[in-house]
Amino acid sequence: MIDWTDRHCRYFHRGLTRRALLYTEMLTADALIHGDRDRLLGFDAEEHPVALQLGGSDAAKLAEAARIGADFGYDEINLNVGCPSDRVQSGTFGACLMREPEVVGRGVAAMKAVVDLPVTVKCRLGVDDQDIETALDALADLAFAAGADALWVHARKAWLQGLSPKENRDVPPLDYDRVYRLKTRWPDRFIGINGGITDLAAAKAHLETVDGVMLGRAAYQDPGLLGGVDREIYGEEASAPDLIAAARRMCAYAEAHCAAGGRMAAVTKPMIGLFHGRPGARIWRRILTVEGVKAGAGPEVIEKALAGLAEAGGLESLAA
Repeated sequence: MIDWTDRHCRYFHRGLTRRALLYTEMLTADALIHGDRDRLLGFDAEEHPVALQLGGSDAAKLAEAARIGADFGYDEINLNVGCPSDRVQSGTFGACLMREPEVVGRGVAAMKAVVDLPVTVKCRLGVDDQDIETALDALADLAFAAGADALWVHARKAWLQGLSPKENRDVPPLDYDRVYRLKTRWPDRFIGINGGITDLAAAKAHLETVDGVMLGRAAYQDPGLLGGVDREIYGEEASAPDLIAAARRMCAYAEAHCAAGGRMAAVTKPMIGLFHGRPGARIWRRILTVEGVKAGAGPEVIEKALAGLAEAGGLESLAA
């Protein structure tokens, strides 16, 4: 979720679901220890519950970064052992740590020792030529032994040799059954599943076997589906999602962001897919994309895009 689930995206998503746990982009422990913490970690109180996702392999640095995150008010600390990007590999963390489960265990134990928050791990089934049966079990065993509160599994291998990070999101085949077998092995621990889940019906089907479902690309390509989470997943007596209200909620946020010197495009980026599959969605996307990057652009861009949606009949489809 690097370059996607920033504070603007999370604030927008919170307007669609009150209950779902939101995750930050992966931030390296070194960046938090030595960088601009307010810029990297600052978030709006309305984003709660929100988890800080960390990257790193040095236990002492992970512990310090976790402490910093706790001090900023995050609700969970998550260690990423699944990202296959070149930057991550060169830093010896992310998916390459599937080969070093002992390092993961030490990192989890170090973080648990300094924070009172849940400490969780997100991983892959394995990497490259690893046997997914032994690799995933080894990672899970050491993470849970170290005190991990949950394990989120992207149900694909990561091929660090031969595939790009983008290809790693689609090319390695999904194996949900492997995650189900892990849950059978650890019936009393939280096991969540991720990868290729595009709608809430699929999420509910997975929840018959595992404890949680994580949405990645689906949440930013079609964020409107988050509007059904509280009702469909958490069983709340909520009305149908009001996507217009979710869009207009961002106007005041955008005004404050731009007044502080921020760019409108940063606010509109996560909103582009809001009306995915509905009449006028293309007009909505075009106006946000083209108008949002112009000098001096502000919240009027959102209203202009809503007007374009209305002219194309998109509002009528929402009311139907």
